Amino acid sequence: MSTQEAPAHPLRRSRMAVLAAVVGPGLLAGLSDDDPAGITTYSIVGASYGYQLLWVLLLSTVALVLFHDLGARMGVATGQGLVGLVRSRFGVRTGSVAMLLLLLANLGTACAELAGVAAGFELFGVPRHVSVPVVAVGVTVLVLRGSFHRVEHLFMALAAVFLTYVAAGVAVGPHWGRAAAGLVVPTVPLDRDAWTVVVAVVGTTLAPWGLSFIQSYAVDKRLTAADLTYERVDVVTGSVLTGVIGFFVVVTCAETLHAAGITIESSADAASALEPLAGSFASALFATGLIGAAVLAAAILPLSTAYSVCEFLGSEGALDDGFARAPVFYSTFVLVTATAAGIVLLPGVPLVPVLVLTQVLNAVLLLPLLVLMHRLASDPEVMGDQVATRGASIAYGVVIGFVALCVVALAGLAIT
Repeated sequence: MSTQEAPAHPLRRSRMAVLAAVVGPGLLAGLSDDDPAGITTYSIVGASYGYQLLWVLLLSTVALVLFHDLGARMGVATGQGLVGLVRSRFGVRTGSVAMLLLLLANLGTACAELAGVAAGFELFGVPRHVSVPVVAVGVTVLVLRGSFHRVEHLFMALAAVFLTYVAAGVAVGPHWGRAAAGLVVPTVPLDRDAWTVVVAVVGTTLAPWGLSFIQSYAVDKRLTAADLTYERVDVVTGSVLTGVIGFFVVVTCAETLHAAGITIESSADAASALEPLAGSFASALFATGLIGAAVLAAAILPLSTAYSVCEFLGSEGALDDGFARAPVFYSTFVLVTATAAGIVLLPGVPLVPVLVLTQVLNAVLLLPLLVLMHRLASDPEVMGDQVATRGASIAYGVVIGFVALCVVALAGLAIT
């Protein structure tokens, strides 16, 4: 008998090859939601409320799976990004509103990404006036000069830095029973600060820019209906990993900072406060993860904005086009990055409000975009064979209701 292993089945090899070719949009769109604003929000959740608000993260992750899957399917079914599709289906006025909502959300979040760059590098003694320009120029050069696949592979490699949060969480030894209870028992204090954090969790997990990015990226990647089964694996994996990383950020801060009665204002504060409680290893992991998340998101978010602007204007826009063929695409990327960097570098700009309050804004701006996506998903003339089933349509409606409830509850508490 030969001791050599039997060769892999050709069908299995073929499936793995297709999956490897398709993977990317879901993972990048999902993991980029664990950006500095997200890490800051999750850190504050754990430090201020312990395990109590983990159920919000769980529901937000389920919503992320549903709508990122829908975004990928809409991209495949129509060959258009979200803004372009809204414009062609509902007219220029509605398309303009959708474009304005995305621009507001994206510029605010782009500032948050570079604020995270500043906060992360300052932990290692690098001032923001050095780190922010270097990262801004670096990601711009990467996108301007890199091919689609080279940029995608670099982004995917950079996303591996999120494993540091899992390692930090395991290192502090979470109380698994309390964490499980926090995931399934929905409780929240009836005060404005708590509901601000709840809305920020929703806005940072299910971010408007991510919905636009995944649809445009699926089009840019030229995915077809035959790829959708594999793309769903990509989407679910990216979304679940987003939730898992957020979970470990929360439990790390809950088990250390909350248990010691220490409150924080940012993820940078969390990284600094972890050292005397959990050791330099956990602190360094947390800080490294913050920097990696910031660099990844600082590259992807302006890319999402560039896609949306080109779709709205009907202009060419793809990573392989080059500046000569797609000047609007690349100019938008540069403009968003430069504007965000300039705002963050202004003297006296408070990084924490930029990081957290932009996520509250995201949740508010998210509602009309979700409603438009729901309407498009239920339209057979738009979606063809990919039209939403009755069950999926109900699920989308439940998500919209959940987001609306959170926003209305915060608004009511802010008024009183």
